Amino acid sequence: ALMLSLVDAPAPAQIAPQEPGDVLAPTPKLNLTLEQRHTIRELVKDMKADAAEVKAEVGEPIPQGITPHPMPSEVSQKVPQVKSHRFIVTEQQIVIVDPKDNKIADVIKIAAE
Repeated sequence: ALMLSLVDAPAPAQIAPQEPGDVLAPTPKLNLTLEQRHTIRELVKDMKADAAEVKAEVGEPIPQGITPHPMPSEVSQKVPQVKSHRFIVTEQQIVIVDPKDNKIADVIKIAAE
């Protein structure tokens, strides 16, 4: 009976290992509140743009040749969950980058309010 119960039970070990970019990957990684997004936007938006435009989709790697900046200490103090992250400024958005894999963790639009 023990063998039967093992055979009949679902076997999660048989599920294929998750590949990078798999749809099961958790996105977005950062759950920033509107207030936190506003804080980041206000502190970073006036910096010189790194790129005219970047195709910024959460979970995608950043384009080659663009080096993200460390998060300013003022931002890290006010929004601690982005302390280890880096960012890129484009003409229309702030792209927050996870330094572990250089993938986009969040995108904050720079829009006229």
